[in-house]
Amino acid sequence: MDTLELIKDEEIKNESVSISGSVAVLEALIAEGVTEIFGYPGGAIMPIYDALYDYESKLNHILVRHEQGGIHAAQGFARASGRTGVVFATSGPGATNLVTGLADAQIDSTPIVCITGQVFAHLLGTDAFQETDVINITTPVTKWNYQVTDASEIPSVLAKAFYIAGSGRPGPVLIDITKNAQLQLFDYKGYTKCNHIRSYRPVPIVRKEYVEEAAKLINEAKKPFVIFGQGIILGKAEKEFAAFIEKGNLPAAWTIMGMSAIPTNHPLGVGMLGMHGNYGPNVLTNECDVLIAVGMRFDDRVTGRLDKYAKQAKVIHLDIDPSEIDKNVKTTVPVWGDCKETLPMLTALLDKKENKEWLQKFADYAKEEETTCIIPDLHPATEELSMGEVIKTLNELTAGNAIIVTDVGQHQMVACRYAKYNNSKSNITSGGLGTMGFALPAAIGAKFGAPESTVVAIIGDGGVQMTIQELGTIMQTGVDIKILILNNRFLGMVRQWQELFHEKRYSFTNIQSPDFVKVAAAYGIDGKKVSARNDLSSSLKEMLNHKGSFLLEVIVGKENNVFPMVPQGCSVSEIRLK
Repeated sequence: MDTLELIKDEEIKNESVSISGSVAVLEALIAEGVTEIFGYPGGAIMPIYDALYDYESKLNHILVRHEQGGIHAAQGFARASGRTGVVFATSGPGATNLVTGLADAQIDSTPIVCITGQVFAHLLGTDAFQETDVINITTPVTKWNYQVTDASEIPSVLAKAFYIAGSGRPGPVLIDITKNAQLQLFDYKGYTKCNHIRSYRPVPIVRKEYVEEAAKLINEAKKPFVIFGQGIILGKAEKEFAAFIEKGNLPAAWTIMGMSAIPTNHPLGVGMLGMHGNYGPNVLTNECDVLIAVGMRFDDRVTGRLDKYAKQAKVIHLDIDPSEIDKNVKTTVPVWGDCKETLPMLTALLDKKENKEWLQKFADYAKEEETTCIIPDLHPATEELSMGEVIKTLNELTAGNAIIVTDVGQHQMVACRYAKYNNSKSNITSGGLGTMGFALPAAIGAKFGAPESTVVAIIGDGGVQMTIQELGTIMQTGVDIKILILNNRFLGMVRQWQELFHEKRYSFTNIQSPDFVKVAAAYGIDGKKVSARNDLSSSLKEMLNHKGSFLLEVIVGKENNVFPMVPQGCSVSEIRLK
């Protein structure tokens, strides 16, 4: 009987058996319910890949074309599925290629476990071939990292890794395993999931008196305003949040990471916050008397100038991470804890209110924005297509039921402004780090994470060229994603700033691109290019109905801008409509 048969044998499952560290890694993944791994093999992680050969029926390994593509795919998987993503990479450049994705996952609170191979333990510190000090490199961009040099540590270390990555405020964890530990045989006594680590408290204790203070402030408020982030989604508290705002008739605006926590057509949803957010939510932040922040971190793109941000308001901040309280905005009442627990407690103490006049102010600002910004965006008078009308047409065809994965730039802001969502976890974007190249691999991961959903990657002509090699991953796996490239022949967001703040000095933002349809064809992916308004709807419909992946390149206006806009260094109430 070989090792694999021993592990599978229920009669002796709890007895000690001798297995390699590599097999222990794979057994840990199975015990944690992992089904997909995104990775790229190499010398230092070869023993794990050798063991993986015998696990193909249980673990689906997706061979990416670059390690950065692998970690972005794992992010997309985690964001769409609500589960922890897993990445394999080798030592040296394989590990360092994960750093951008780790930083992205850290700031956007995405649960990922990265397993990297490392040189033999006796070679550590000798500048051996493909040796890099990955632990010190990744310490600032991981929730936890650890180097394994002895195989016997693997089960307990990976149990901790999954627990830390997925508990409390989620984040990325990296486990670096030396090659000798992968090859080493040890007495394996089974795998036990971790549910407690001394000195690590993932969820702070809820203080009931703070909940009561918060409820009192809301009940006394004349102009209460709720702003919410991804914490609602990560906490699986969508229903609790809806009940909270509905009982108090509280206007609620979302960050780009919080988008889709409630349907975009919810009557109390007043739009998006931030630099390119909606007019009313930004202006009225500086008019509300009580500001209730739920699961968001007061990012600078949301607040603008902090010394002019909501100074008139009493601030209630609900967050699972105590370090976010008072970090950027001084809080009147902090409500620590998991919002799935704290929101019902708060809702129970709320008075039912109308807030008609206050809600009408949001409606009035929305009408002004519609006239000045939205109608020209969605119904342009020019012959050139606008990004807004592309998103509008996509909405009509998907009915708000697709998962939209956006890259970074103007197209991202336009999609976040106009895309419609009915379901949670259907807006996937790089929020905090703003990583160009994110969307294509993240869309691949999202489709593996939510295989029954339509996944549309909306990408600019600049960002797509940063990870375009992942078309090879699509070719090899046959994964079905829809790739929508909005091509304005510029690095559009930087160009907009150059136009508005640098006297149209377009310094190296005019970008030439290949024939994207031909590139896709080289990877066996069907595609089409469209520039005429009359062809837009039928082309989008063809993309969505196509069996298998499809690339649609849409040529849009070259110098269109995204408004409203809060200029850098200004307050949110200084938002420009044009």
